[in-house]
Amino acid sequence: MKILVLNAGSSSLKYSLFVGADSHLALHGLIEHLGETPHEVTGITKTHADALLEVEAQLLEAGLVKHLGDCDAVSHRVVHGGEAFHEATLVNETVMQAIDDLSQLAPLHNPANLLPMRILAEKYPGLVQIAVFDTAFHHTLPDYAFHYALPKDLYEQHQIRRYGFHGTSHQYIAKTLADILELPDDEVHLISLHLGNGASVCAIEHGESIDTSMGFTPLEGLVMGTRTGDLDPAIPLYLIRQLGYSAAEVDHLLNKESGLKGLCGFNDMRDVIDAANAGDGDAQMALDLFTYRINKIAGSYLAVMDEVDALVFTGGIGEHAPMVREMILNGFSTRLGIEIDYAANETARGMTCITLPSSRIQAWVIPTDEEFEIAQQTLDVLQG
Repeated sequence: MKILVLNAGSSSLKYSLFVGADSHLALHGLIEHLGETPHEVTGITKTHADALLEVEAQLLEAGLVKHLGDCDAVSHRVVHGGEAFHEATLVNETVMQAIDDLSQLAPLHNPANLLPMRILAEKYPGLVQIAVFDTAFHHTLPDYAFHYALPKDLYEQHQIRRYGFHGTSHQYIAKTLADILELPDDEVHLISLHLGNGASVCAIEHGESIDTSMGFTPLEGLVMGTRTGDLDPAIPLYLIRQLGYSAAEVDHLLNKESGLKGLCGFNDMRDVIDAANAGDGDAQMALDLFTYRINKIAGSYLAVMDEVDALVFTGGIGEHAPMVREMILNGFSTRLGIEIDYAANETARGMTCITLPSSRIQAWVIPTDEEFEIAQQTLDVLQG
């Protein structure tokens, strides 16, 4: 069994090949500098078709495939599945058209996700392709969690609602914690904190998403590297009406120039921490705001969940920034009884419990593996 997982962005293509009955990772790689603009060093313009040829060449050199059509399946991460897709789905022309139609909800992501599908469908028409959606895990949100308080026809006619993202990561974390705690998947209860340049929190009961911080788009929720997260919805109107911004300028401001970058000039948390430790007041405030927003949102989930087995940190920041984890855990009310194991938190590598046995709620660091989760969902489709 050979399953190739592709994660295509507008300027890059990540790939992972899983082989054998145990779906072990055989090769992983990243092809960068895709797009219309020539690379600043080489002067070469590379397309997604070029990137797929590079993937094929690297797999061939490793002796893993003869060509991409040699795979049993190629799976694609798709950011937005809207209300149409609640599970991993076999790709055909109808599915590709539906993903294209959903590009209006994720214009930066779905078109790029779709490109390799179309290229492979044309080159290898018999190749099994499967789409796995970031939004699918959140289809279990109850109606009172996914609705916005807008006129209902905006939902019924235009599907304006909370969708949530990072679903494959949150799902992988839930399954992994269930294994750690030796619980069935449908008996695990947790709050998953996926913290990276993009960040979201997910409340999970009985292994299912019941609420999540991202919404109609990945802009809502936590403060992120360059994204605002939650803000008064009147602010964009003020920027347009009073300050003369265009809609495109507002979109760029909220998604590309805000968040940590807007607050202190750095969008990489490592730079923010270094600057804060060096006495930069703006960086310290950005760090405080980042962690406080997590406390507010995760704390609201703790308020509505009857049972929580653990808080789990994952993603680039969640896995590699002990200072941020410590600030978040110390930021919760002492009434929650969270007791940090400071030594474990500082040295955490891989799956690590970072709270003391006396802590009323456990906290864990669990590295995410979205590609493995996509491969597992692909196997389910192939075997189903």
